[in-house]
Amino acid sequence: MSQSVFSEQDVQAVSQELSGFWTAFSQRYSGEIIGRQPVQTLYGGAQLFKAETAKRMGELGLNALDTYAPNFVYLAKAAGLSPAAKLPDSWTETDNLRKALSDHPDAAKAIYPAAHQAAVIYSRVRHKLESEPVEDFRIDFEDGYGNRPDAEEDGDAVRTAKEVARGMKENLLPPFIGIRIKPWTEQLFQRSARTLDVFVSSLLEATGNQLPENFIITLPKVTAPEQVSGLVKLLETLEERHQLAKGTLLLEIMIETTQSIFDAEGRVMLPSLLDAAQGRCRGAHFGTYDYTASCGIVAQYQAMDHPACDFARHTMQVSFASTGVMLSDGATNIMPVPVHRGENLNLVQQQENLTVVHAAWRLHADHIRHSLKHAYYQGWDLHPAQLITRYATLFDFFLKELDGATVRLKNFMAKAAQATLSGDVFDDAATGRGLLNYFRLAYNCGAITEAEIEAAGLKIADLKGGSSSDASPWLQLIQQA
Repeated sequence: MSQSVFSEQDVQAVSQELSGFWTAFSQRYSGEIIGRQPVQTLYGGAQLFKAETAKRMGELGLNALDTYAPNFVYLAKAAGLSPAAKLPDSWTETDNLRKALSDHPDAAKAIYPAAHQAAVIYSRVRHKLESEPVEDFRIDFEDGYGNRPDAEEDGDAVRTAKEVARGMKENLLPPFIGIRIKPWTEQLFQRSARTLDVFVSSLLEATGNQLPENFIITLPKVTAPEQVSGLVKLLETLEERHQLAKGTLLLEIMIETTQSIFDAEGRVMLPSLLDAAQGRCRGAHFGTYDYTASCGIVAQYQAMDHPACDFARHTMQVSFASTGVMLSDGATNIMPVPVHRGENLNLVQQQENLTVVHAAWRLHADHIRHSLKHAYYQGWDLHPAQLITRYATLFDFFLKELDGATVRLKNFMAKAAQATLSGDVFDDAATGRGLLNYFRLAYNCGAITEAEIEAAGLKIADLKGGSSSDASPWLQLIQQA
């Protein structure tokens, strides 16, 4: 054995030099596992918001599902889900499959696995629309609202605040909710700040100084750290005057300009925006159409999967990795709406409606798959019928990996979080975290059930993050690796 040449003093001296770095690094890159991140955010104009809005969106989504995808075959083929190619085209074969899955589920699952998977996705999408159709809602005072007289916007700020208060009382709100104020340009700053003040103050007055769970303020079209730090100052003022604990009011920034990616000297802007938020930044949302417009891309090519968008999103990922900031992709702006309206449509009109809605669904699903491939699990929706493809595509993404992920995680846990081999896949602590994140995301959005979580050897407490005493003993090993 070689003789060590380092004295204890040598090692200790370097350790002391590194201690400040270690502290600063762990504070900025906490690596904390998030208990829940919404997989979608629905934006709606403030002029239309009511406490029942999320519930109503679910009802409209169910109506669209019944109208344009009356069974699992329709939905799978329209959205291009992974089982679609193995599903029949005829009504007779589809009805036979549905009957087999209903009467003999275990045998049908073995004989027709693609049909079984499509049926499971369809059932879980329907349940999601019935139970929690909207995960995150943003009451929009920006693009979805427009520029209105001051008295009208003041009135809507008060009214929507009271609707949120009523939603809290009657348990009508989605798990995450917030407002999007106007951008902080020279022309709109005064109006934006006033709406923030009126809404928050009215909400706190109506609720006895209580905020809804997971409440957020979204600042759009950010171009400089000074805008973010200015918002922090106003949030501190609101907290002080309403006697809220410091740090209660959180914010999101929207990355939708080239200036939010690079500053005037060519440096990456995003870390400076995070610093300016002073620990209040919960999320960063990408704005597809404003960003592509700021790049000079013409309308024909402004799309979620444009390479310019990939570049911006990847820069966001690198800049915000391990900081606890939740990333969200943008929206598909082609809506799944029929071209013909009314109750007495002829067969040609019904088919045209079906074709148009299915085309919009397929585009939306393709955009979601593109986001998922790049590890963007959250995205915007603009129409209740988009909730169908949002959840169908996500559920397909998670369910097709369930069996493999279950085997890999169980093997990994059996080795007490040591590196292990599952088939031809080698798992260490890093991929162990990835597997845990897979189950957390899939369970929280409703793609997989509690029984499927337990079948993988997990407890629900394992998915909540932190250091719960109810969590599995190997969880801390993964988090610390």
